[in-house]
Amino acid sequence: MTEDADQLEVFRSELRDWLEQNCPASMRDGGNDEASICWGGKNWDFTSDDQRTWLQRCVTKGYTVPTWPVEYGGAGLSRAQEKVFHEEMAAVDARYPLQSFGIWMLGPALLHFGTHEQKLHYLPPIARGEVRWCQGYSEPGAGSDLANVQTKCEDKGDHWLVNGQKIWTSYANKADWIFALVRTDKDAPKHKGISFVLIDMETPGVSTRPIQLISGVSPFCETFFDDVSFPKEQVVGEINRGWDVAKYLLTHEREMISAGGGSMGGGRALGAVLADSETGLSDPILRGDAMRAEVDTLAVELTLERYKDQSESGQGTGDASAMLKYMGTELNKRRLELVMAAGGADALEWDDGRAPNWLRTKANSIEGGTSEVMLSILSKRVLGLPG
Repeated sequence: MTEDADQLEVFRSELRDWLEQNCPASMRDGGNDEASICWGGKNWDFTSDDQRTWLQRCVTKGYTVPTWPVEYGGAGLSRAQEKVFHEEMAAVDARYPLQSFGIWMLGPALLHFGTHEQKLHYLPPIARGEVRWCQGYSEPGAGSDLANVQTKCEDKGDHWLVNGQKIWTSYANKADWIFALVRTDKDAPKHKGISFVLIDMETPGVSTRPIQLISGVSPFCETFFDDVSFPKEQVVGEINRGWDVAKYLLTHEREMISAGGGSMGGGRALGAVLADSETGLSDPILRGDAMRAEVDTLAVELTLERYKDQSESGQGTGDASAMLKYMGTELNKRRLELVMAAGGADALEWDDGRAPNWLRTKANSIEGGTSEVMLSILSKRVLGLPG
C-alpha cells in the first residue's frame, strides 16, 4: 500500500468507529423518502430527538457538507475521502443528516463565485441546517428558455427593487431565503442582462402560493415579488453576468437530479421489491427488465462518480451534466414503472406510497430542464451535430 492508501484506510477506520458510536439506531434505515429527510431551516420541526441529535453530531464534524472547507462549516475532505465517507454511510445504512438546495446548488455556486465575506456569511448557516433555501429560476414565460427571465430588478442607488413572478419554486412556502435570477438590464441581449441575487423570504412584498400536483403532494409554488427591496451586497458575481452563475449552478442541479437514477433515488433494490410482490421473481419478463434496470443503475452511479472525479481535477462537468440528468431521470422513471408492474393492482393503493412516487417521477424529466432539452444540449454541444 502507498502512504496515501494507508492514510485513507486510517480515515476509513476512524469514520467507521465514529459512525458506530454516533449514528442513532433509528437513523440507520437509509431513509430517503420525504418523511425521513431533514431539510433544516428556521422553522424546521424535527421528527424525533434522534434526528436532531444526528444532525448536531454531524454538524460538529462537518459531515453535513463533508467536502466544503472547514472555515465554511465543512470537513474539508478530499475526493478520495468523500468516496470513503459515502461508502461507510451506506455500509451502516445511515440517513444523510441534512439535505437542502443550499447544499446541492447554492453552496457550490457561492464557493465558486461568492466573495469571501459572502461565503463566511451564508455557507456556515447552510452547513448547520439553520437556513433553508429555494430556487427562483423558472417564470411563466421562461422555463426551458431560462434566459428569457423578466423579473425586473432596478438599481435604486443604495438598494435593489424587484418586481415579478417565479413559478415551480420548490418548497418556497417553507424556505427562509431564495436565490433568484432577475433582469437588471432590459436592453441587453437576454443572456447578458441577468443578475444572480439572494433575497430573504420574509422581506416585505415576497409571497408564495402552492401548486397542486397530480400526486397529491405539492412541493411547487408560485412566488411573487411586489416592490421587494434588498441590499446591494446580496448579488453574487458580477452585475449582468448572472447567467454565468446560473449555468454553473444548473450543472450541480442536474447532477443532483441525476442521482435519482442511482440506488439512493430508487430506494430498495428492485430484486427485493419483486421478491416481496405477488408476482415475485417468477415472471421472466419482469425479472429481466429488473436486472437490466439494476445494471443500468450501477452504470449511472459509476458514470456520476467518474464525472465527479473529473470535476475535482478542475475539468468540470459542463454540458455532460445534461447527459447525467437525462440518464438519471429516465432510469428513475423506469425503476418506478417496474415497481408498479410488480405490485399489480395493490400498487395503486395510495397510502403505501408507490403510486404517488411513480407519479412524481414524471416531473423528474421536466424539472431542471426537460429530457428533450437535455438531448438537444447533448446533440449540439457534446456531439457537435448541426442545429
